[in-house]
Amino acid sequence: MPSASVRGARWRSAARAVGDRIGVGSLYLVGLAVVVGLGAGLAAVGFRWLIVGATQLFSGTADYAATTGHPANHWVPWLGPAFIVLAPAVGGLIYGPLVHRFAREARGHGVPEVMYAVARKGGRIKGRVAVVKALASALTIGSGGSVGREGPIVQIGSALGSRLGTLAGSSESQLRTLVACGAAGGIAATFNAPLAGVFFALELILRDFAARSFAAVMLSSIAASVVGRSLLGNYPFLPLPAFTVSDPGQMLVFALLGLVAGGVGVLFSKVLYAIEDACDWLWRGPEWLRPAVGGLLLGCLLLALPQMYGVGYPVLQNSILGHYALPFLLLLTVAKMAATSLTIGIGGSGGVFAPSLFIGATTGAAFGQIAAAAMPSLAGQTGAFALVGMGAVFAGSTRAAITAGLIIFELTGEYTLILPLLLAVLVATAVSALASRDTIYTRKLLRRGIDLSAPQQRGALHGLTVAQAMTAPPRPLAATLSAREAAALLAESAARAAPVVDGAQRLTGVITPAVLAEGLEDDDVAGLTAGDLAQSSGALRESEGLSAGIDLVLAAADTDGLPVVDDEGVLTGWLDTKHVLRWLMASS
Repeated sequence: MPSASVRGARWRSAARAVGDRIGVGSLYLVGLAVVVGLGAGLAAVGFRWLIVGATQLFSGTADYAATTGHPANHWVPWLGPAFIVLAPAVGGLIYGPLVHRFAREARGHGVPEVMYAVARKGGRIKGRVAVVKALASALTIGSGGSVGREGPIVQIGSALGSRLGTLAGSSESQLRTLVACGAAGGIAATFNAPLAGVFFALELILRDFAARSFAAVMLSSIAASVVGRSLLGNYPFLPLPAFTVSDPGQMLVFALLGLVAGGVGVLFSKVLYAIEDACDWLWRGPEWLRPAVGGLLLGCLLLALPQMYGVGYPVLQNSILGHYALPFLLLLTVAKMAATSLTIGIGGSGGVFAPSLFIGATTGAAFGQIAAAAMPSLAGQTGAFALVGMGAVFAGSTRAAITAGLIIFELTGEYTLILPLLLAVLVATAVSALASRDTIYTRKLLRRGIDLSAPQQRGALHGLTVAQAMTAPPRPLAATLSAREAAALLAESAARAAPVVDGAQRLTGVITPAVLAEGLEDDDVAGLTAGDLAQSSGALRESEGLSAGIDLVLAAADTDGLPVVDDEGVLTGWLDTKHVLRWLMASS
């Protein structure tokens, strides 16, 4: 009977053929994507329950931002409202050492770390990041940290995808896709927004809309949404009354809102990192203690304005429904920027996705009230302006225009606002691009000297392609060769791996001595072919930049290089580590 690894090799080979024929890429990858989506969906639900439990523990309520009258915590009633000063400090005393000791990547808002892992580390994320991020973020939010839960669940889902892909022996490109699948699943299950989850992953994490990734990411998002809807219910994330925009002339007003919201989004990004720099400059003690000491300052802010406690979705919803006066809306906008920035600056763990929506809602509602005072025909449209403002500020801070438009539509189910929403998002994105070269996510990486928008350049390698550096490939093996014949041919060569091709010389995978040795020990070795044993290779394209290809080659230690194919998938060359090192020395 064939061994498990040989059966897996056969299955992967068949899955590639079927997947290519129906246009979804590898069925093997699609299967893993569904598993990642199910896991991300369960993680998102569990994470939400974890936050509710932590909030109950620290505040005595399911969501302290939804309360009125500044109630005392029933666990320590003798403290009265003053308990809120101590809650963030106690929470920081727990999660500070946890993050410092086990996973420092869990500090902050999470998405930049995932973007970096995909762009520069081949999708590799430590498995323990998911556990530490979940605990640290739940403690941060539950104890009053004014951050979102979406950034953490993106990092948690991405870590799950990376871990599963690593255990399954996925190639670099597959691993990146599985990381994106985890991110999409987390967003989809959290917001009940499968489309937004897909485009968040493609637009921000992969930064690529290639068809080979779309099917896997979409299926992962669907699987996560099914899990979320089964356990949390199937209804819009923000149930709201219907809003309409009937006068086409109002579109100019919404364009103006996009102009304002784009500026607010850029301002939020600048304030966030300015306060983080100030915290870095002021703090001189051990890092693990920083969240506890800084938590006292955050607690004083929460005592003055308890609406800043936690994520704050009830306050956001009240802003949309027009329950707040103009001065208070402006106060909430400024306070949320300060509270979120302070939470991140003292070392808290949480996202900036939800705060940008919060700031967008208060900004849009305030703009709507001002517009109604100037143009009475706009009276009663505050909610519409608040919803559009949410998408526009998010677009201004992240420059993810497609995600911004879809997320508001799926959060609310308000299709009637789609035209003013898209217009405002477009204007906000343009304003952001003109006002700043970075976004709220990429700025964190730029401060470390990492520019994801630019290809990795290494001196003289700039402008060179893989085709210019590749050599002749090792002797290719026909996919129809028996395992014994393939082993004999590979033994005659000095190569550590051999490409496997079909009758048209199209690459089907790479085979190594280790895989062949295991196949030869199988009871069913007589029926095995090189095509059955070939593994996914992560082949390079001739037209790819050499700078980008170098990192992939250096990571391919088992095969001592990667095959190179043309646009039709035909094997044309090989790029090995020795040639890569020569090019690196020549460019230094």
